[in-house]
Amino acid sequence: MIKDEGLCYGYYKITILLRRKFNLIINKKKVYRLCKKLNILRPQRKIKPKHPRRIAINREITTSNSLWEVDVKYGYINGEDRFFYIAYFIDIYDRSIVDYHIGLSCKTENIIITLKRALMRRNLNNKKIELVIRSDNGSQFISNKFQDTCENLHF
Repeated sequence: MIKDEGLCYGYYKITILLRRKFNLIINKKKVYRLCKKLNILRPQRKIKPKHPRRIAINREITTSNSLWEVDVKYGYINGEDRFFYIAYFIDIYDRSIVDYHIGLSCKTENIIITLKRALMRRNLNNKKIELVIRSDNGSQFISNKFQDTCENLHF
């Protein structure tokens, strides 16, 4: 065995090494317990979430245009062997669809355009409003472009 071999190994790799080089019949749990007792366990890496998750707050909705939900659904086009996407903004107060996007792709740019159209439809553009948009944290909604657009629109 090479002198410094195994210094950067974790307990699982040490288990494999003991089995292959020394023909030991040993369980990885046993190796873990021994490494822990000898205080040679390597620190576990911390996986950081790429985007902090935001928990929805339960609200009592009393007026229109105070809470909108946005979601993306997709369907299959049978004859063309491809998918289509529908993105829509729903006003929770009256359960009406404010605006929607239908297309063969659904990117952040499409969501931003649909949001701006929805605000124009409800005559809310260029106004200071207390609108909350709730989503399922899809890739379009956690993007920096969408976050910047929401900040520029002041909600």
